[in-house]
Amino acid sequence: MNNAELLAENPYDAPPSWWRRHAGPLGAVGVFIATVVLSVVSFPPHAIPEAGYAFAAPALFWAYRRPDFRLYAWVVLGAHALAWTIILSWLHHVTWAGLLLLGPFTGVWVGLWFLAAHWVMPRLLGRPTLVRISAIFGLAALWVLNEWLRTWLLSGFPWLPLSASQWQRLSVLQIASYTGAGGVSFVLIAMNLGFAAYGHRLLCEGKRGLQRRSQEFFACMFLLVVCLSVYVQETFSRGRFAVGLGKVAFVQPYIPQSVKWDPSHGPEILGILEKYTLQAGAMRPDLILWPEASTPWAVRDDGEIRRWTEALVGRAKAPLLLGSVAVDRSGGKDEAWSNGAFLVDPVRGVQSEFYAKRHLVPFGEYVPFRPVLGWLEKFVPIGGDFQAGESPSTLLFALKDAPVSVGPLICYEDIFPSLARASVLDGADLLVVLTNNAWFGEGGAAYQHAAHSVLRAIETRRPVLRVGNGGWSGWIDEFGAVRALMTDPEKGVYFRGVRAVEVTRDFRWIGQMSVYVRYGDWFIGVCAALAAYGWLALRFAPPPEEGGGSVKSEGNA
Repeated sequence: MNNAELLAENPYDAPPSWWRRHAGPLGAVGVFIATVVLSVVSFPPHAIPEAGYAFAAPALFWAYRRPDFRLYAWVVLGAHALAWTIILSWLHHVTWAGLLLLGPFTGVWVGLWFLAAHWVMPRLLGRPTLVRISAIFGLAALWVLNEWLRTWLLSGFPWLPLSASQWQRLSVLQIASYTGAGGVSFVLIAMNLGFAAYGHRLLCEGKRGLQRRSQEFFACMFLLVVCLSVYVQETFSRGRFAVGLGKVAFVQPYIPQSVKWDPSHGPEILGILEKYTLQAGAMRPDLILWPEASTPWAVRDDGEIRRWTEALVGRAKAPLLLGSVAVDRSGGKDEAWSNGAFLVDPVRGVQSEFYAKRHLVPFGEYVPFRPVLGWLEKFVPIGGDFQAGESPSTLLFALKDAPVSVGPLICYEDIFPSLARASVLDGADLLVVLTNNAWFGEGGAAYQHAAHSVLRAIETRRPVLRVGNGGWSGWIDEFGAVRALMTDPEKGVYFRGVRAVEVTRDFRWIGQMSVYVRYGDWFIGVCAALAAYGWLALRFAPPPEEGGGSVKSEGNA
């Protein structure tokens, strides 16, 4: 309503306040700011995971008011594009162009869900309780489908699903062992929908007494209680079921990216690895871990570096699991490079079986669509395109004289649930993440990355050991608890050093598979059905009840 229309109602009334005359634009600005701030602080490195329960509530509440669709779309898509550019700001250490493309793209993809909410929310008013709850759960299911599609879109980038915001809140995460991380995201976005519904009920619908209660909110609260009950069931007295797995030494060399692939710095890098590996060996570990691509030359192709590594492991007197490059058919036309994980035994040397990374980084390890994009270069200054591995290739070795099968995950492979699941199906007793977060500076990337390992540990009920060149190195147990973390009092997680940890595992899960591992993404199918049912329930529901609190469009009110 414009100023002339407001004055025309009654010329003797007091003129409308400035706030009323500008309510529409102010509301849009408020939703934009709240969405950006709450979205950013929901995720690590910020320690405000509770914001994950409310980051979407302002935009959802606004949707009840029937704002102009174009205005709503610009606000929510713009807010999430900005928020995700901030969340992924660490990417500028590698490529500004990549940040300015990936950040807004991811944000817009997430924001598309709100366009469905714009259609759904005002149509809930005056509908029967069952219809409203069905539509709310259908929207929550649509959010999960939106996240799941990010796993596959353009080679896949499922970085920071909503569930990752709770990586330090184990109580709500335990349901992931049944549903996968998507189940946690479902509950969190449902709570956002419930808060918006309750807020509209209290502030805009003019209800009194018991009518002020929101059945949608209480239905979503019930889901949260279910998550908490799973936590109690799964973790009660878990310490009594711990058995020793072995002492593991984490070597974090923190080699600067500016020198990592410079051959002239090769001897210096080997000196760092030697120094800290021998320190680790003095701690009498059962296993030593090096990060991704730790050696300056390929341990599988270069005979000299292979002999050097085997001699060092013999001096340390402990098996070594390291990340390095494998080169097959060196010098030939069909030369093949792999980003691999290798096991080195103090007696038998480098084992012939190794793990080759299955999910490669576009423009980091290969150029996608090379016939079209072949003119673009990789941002990793090494070799040609890497070859992707085709199987989990778990590695078997003796830990405290007992056979243990390790499922390696390299770089950002732990953000893909299917890869960790495949490793456990292949027999992995524990998962080991070898990574190089030093690419991304000393910001939030390492913490964001570690949040995914927490989800993988819970989904698979397997301990996860992480070792980075620089960043987050430590041990996460089967319930997602961070049991050990390499830190420095002054430098945090970004430092050079070594630490040995006595790792345990819960014997109730030895050789056992979680529901998620056994049945995979079954919850995605449930979400597809819920989304379809929610739409049908709302589309073909009876007309709104008399006095159901319908709201006119802000453009006409």
